[in-house]
Amino acid sequence: MSTTITETTDAASAPLTLITHVVGGAHVASEGRRGPVFNPATGKQTGEVALAPAEFVHEAARTAKAAQKAWRDTGLAKRAAVMYRVRQIIMERADEIARIITAEHGKTVADAHGEVARGLENVEFCTGLMHHLKGEYSEQVATGIDVHQVRQPVGVVACITPFNFPAMVPLWMVTTAIAAGNAVILKPSERDPSAANWIADVFHEAGLPDGILNVVHGDKEAVDAILDDPIIRAVSFVGSTPIAKYIYERAAANGKRVQALGGAKNHMIVMPDADLDSAADAAVSAAYGSAGERCMAVSVVVAVGDVGDALISKVADRISGLVVGDGTDPASEMGPLITREARDRVAGFVEGAAGEGATVVVDGREGALPEEGFFIGASLVDGVTPGMRVYDEEIFGPVLSVVRVANYDEAVDLINSNRYANGTAVFTRDGKTARQFEYDIEVGMVGINVPIPVPVGSFSFGGWKDSLFGDAHMYGPEAFTFYTRRKVVTTRWPEPSESQISLGFPTH
Repeated sequence: MSTTITETTDAASAPLTLITHVVGGAHVASEGRRGPVFNPATGKQTGEVALAPAEFVHEAARTAKAAQKAWRDTGLAKRAAVMYRVRQIIMERADEIARIITAEHGKTVADAHGEVARGLENVEFCTGLMHHLKGEYSEQVATGIDVHQVRQPVGVVACITPFNFPAMVPLWMVTTAIAAGNAVILKPSERDPSAANWIADVFHEAGLPDGILNVVHGDKEAVDAILDDPIIRAVSFVGSTPIAKYIYERAAANGKRVQALGGAKNHMIVMPDADLDSAADAAVSAAYGSAGERCMAVSVVVAVGDVGDALISKVADRISGLVVGDGTDPASEMGPLITREARDRVAGFVEGAAGEGATVVVDGREGALPEEGFFIGASLVDGVTPGMRVYDEEIFGPVLSVVRVANYDEAVDLINSNRYANGTAVFTRDGKTARQFEYDIEVGMVGINVPIPVPVGSFSFGGWKDSLFGDAHMYGPEAFTFYTRRKVVTTRWPEPSESQISLGFPTH
């Protein structure tokens, strides 16, 4: 499976891989700018990605539009067959895509396999597209009049995906969009672009016609071209809140349908009756998995009552055993961050927390870390309060803050006052508390003794408040609603001799 073209060279005359676009079924390189691609575990540049100028994006949109009509006309059974083949190919080559992810993102191979598995959930959901695209029919709504409603594809849609899940999020977006009969422009992160090309090749191998899934690499110039192009009728996005808001406002101003998922500050409440060993295991797993580069990572533990000291001790003990290293090493539990700048930014949060009066219990800047690459260890910060930068901002790194509160009501008020509302969790043995938390909390995804409550593929993913701009959540049933338009048809077959003239407003 070919996803790249190799050319030379960098300043040291070592070969670099040129990562090209995929448009109309062909791998093509745009003229002009290139962006560097690194292996985060070594800190060394391994490739260059072609950065599309605006006109290249517009040409890709025209290619997609030309292909979309025939795909829309393709029978649902044939579309479903493509989805089944995509699923089978990915399952057979999961190790291949996992290693591509690790090479450019840095997460462990095991974590990359988990990402692929969660992406496959949506592929499996989309194999049932014949059910998900069913319309509705009512006969005899009035004498001799029937009404039916159908779902039709939007046309050409764009999917702008983040660096932290270079396979899962594209599979969440493009699979549903294609199953619904659309053509897609996929713009992945330029930091780890190869997984998107691999996915496009899989769809091509599975029988998807040329031009239905196009991959355009780029930066802000390419994004703005997508937002302004009149051919593109809908935009899906996952990323930070400032960019999500920008995407939403600019695309909506151009008359596009938009779903833009933003940042998060996910809290995990630990009640006095909780199993503290289970809670500590969950906090470490949810805070430091994938080096904290998850929008569903737990970044704040809310210790209720007197559980704080014991819980912090247990979390600190578990951190001491974490193995940080190259994601290709089976012994590694946490890999590097995506870039040097990301690592330095996270280090700045830890340093700033101490300066603002918090207590750094475990400092991820210290200890044995690989000399090369963009590594930082797990940090644990106690005595955090709202108003501190380490609490207020999305860190997107392996830093876990602890906020202490006196009771359940204070914990709920803390979470509901936060501008983010993506995910949250409560750890308790008491069913009444759990049920009340589910009712009280103003957050889109809730876990009861589950630290990362990402819904299974038959539900939909998304938060509230500054974590989501637009109405539609991702994947699952809401995605089919987002990627289709409803059309209602009212039908009447009158007798030939029946009068057809009526100037009154129809009431039945």
